[in-house]
Amino acid sequence: MRLRVKLFAFLTRYRVGDAHRENLSSGTPFEVDLPEGATLADLLRALQVPDEEVKMTFVNGLAQPEDWQLKDGDEVGIFPPIAGG
Repeated sequence: MRLRVKLFAFLTRYRVGDAHRENLSSGTPFEVDLPEGATLADLLRALQVPDEEVKMTFVNGLAQPEDWQLKDGDEVGIFPPIAGG
């Protein structure tokens, strides 16, 4: 199945398939192919994003847990913890 993925903030460094990752904008969508029945956790492993770097995951605009089963065509947003002051 094919997913549309958006990584935000410093997570853009985990975007696959781009030779010039340092020039990517936060939230720029890209496509990922995963087997049917894959979960958000499977996607994070495929992208090699460490668990501690993920705060929120959204599927089609709704917050979902990492055990959420994905479907072909889903749009996934992945956000890191954010600190500010």
